[in-house]
Amino acid sequence: MATPGIAAGAYARMARIADPAAALNRAGGATDDKGQSFGAVLKDALAAVRETGAKSDAQSQAMVAGTNKTNLVDVVTAVAETEAAVNTLVSVRDKVVAAYEQIMQMPI
Repeated sequence: MATPGIAAGAYARMARIADPAAALNRAGGATDDKGQSFGAVLKDALAAVRETGAKSDAQSQAMVAGTNKTNLVDVVTAVAETEAAVNTLVSVRDKVVAAYEQIMQMPI
């Protein structure tokens, strides 16, 4: 079942991606050795989405097979979490593509 800690961690990772002030500080020379690179944050987010999907699939298959006495509410919650994670991932992808297109339209 979803916990508030999991949701808070996901929101914190997405906030770090979208925080323009932190990006300006790093670009301006104010380095923070504790911060992760964009690639590492993206890799962690993808791993979290993959893990959420795998958990949802396992619960759904256990429910269908009847091998485990899983609660229907837990299965529906896991599927909803996976859907929210995938929707968030698609939104971030769309923003990255839009930013790339905007950069490509800039005059040299």
